[in-house]
Amino acid sequence: MNVSRQSPFRCLVTGASRGIGAAIVDDLAHLGYPIAMTARTESDLLAVASTLTVPNLVIPGDVTDPHAADMIVQRVVSEWNGLDVLVINAGEGISAPITRTDDALWARMMEVNLNAPFRFIRAAVPTMKEQGFGRIVVIASVASRVGAPYISAYTAAKHGVLGLVRSAAAELSSYGITVNAVCPGYVDTPMTARTVDSIVSNTGRNRDEVLHTLAQEQGHGKLIQPQEVAAAVRFLICDQGAINGQGITLDGGKVQI
Repeated sequence: MNVSRQSPFRCLVTGASRGIGAAIVDDLAHLGYPIAMTARTESDLLAVASTLTVPNLVIPGDVTDPHAADMIVQRVVSEWNGLDVLVINAGEGISAPITRTDDALWARMMEVNLNAPFRFIRAAVPTMKEQGFGRIVVIASVASRVGAPYISAYTAAKHGVLGLVRSAAAELSSYGITVNAVCPGYVDTPMTARTVDSIVSNTGRNRDEVLHTLAQEQGHGKLIQPQEVAAAVRFLICDQGAINGQGITLDGGKVQI
């Protein structure tokens, strides 16, 4: 079975329109890889695409739509006759005490953070198996490894997606496919900015104080930069296959499991 492929890799990135996703797109583009991008807002995707000099596809879609993964993956395979790299970045975090985590919030966290990654992996695997090569990277979270107050639904989903990564990796390694996760702490993105806004609104605390508190959640006392996550993704997709079923934690060394 062939377990290597010559570059350029044909890539698909979900949640590609901003934050970590946009940084991953930029990083992969600098390697000369063709990139397909999906997110809900077409105008945001087009803005990212306008910065690229590599072949690219803009495919708007909502990853929580049960049919989206099949549609998007099929479009990429049809346009480029294959798919080598799948980066599953789309996600969402909403905080609430467990007593106020209703069924709708629980279901939403599972849908976007666990069900959607499962569907994208399931959709991509047949093509990657046929090729004898594939690299799948899920952007998980340090919440995949440890619990924290007020994010029970998000943490459960992220623990689940790391389990999905490990099981898929064990199943697919003989086909030349690796499946790994990157597990960052708080990243300097619009999602973290929304978290700060929520804390300020609910507590009346000073915004700078809240930012400092979140920065201290990382071992080195700083927010993770999106480019650091992108660099970890690049490392995993360029690996020859020995790194598989792993969750690479990016949090300055605070969580060491």
